[in-house]
Amino acid sequence: MAEYRLANGEVLTDEDIDQICKEFESESWAGRLRRIHQGPAAISDDPLVTVTVKIPRSMVEAIDERAQNRSDFIRRAIVAAL
Repeated sequence: MAEYRLANGEVLTDEDIDQICKEFESESWAGRLRRIHQGPAAISDDPLVTVTVKIPRSMVEAIDERAQNRSDFIRRAIVAAL
């Protein structure tokens, strides 16, 4: 039986999930639903503006070797320079 650790530290088993599903489907579930944000997490409360720059291909390749996300890498580099 698999166990799943939630962000709040609570652990659920497959049996727990099955039980919750049965209660939800029978409309006897006493839990509470919260909105789940879809998509990537917001990176700032400040409005974002697109800035287009051209850089040498070799720099792009170097970024790709060091980071999983180009935009995040470039944002962090700018923050470090400011």
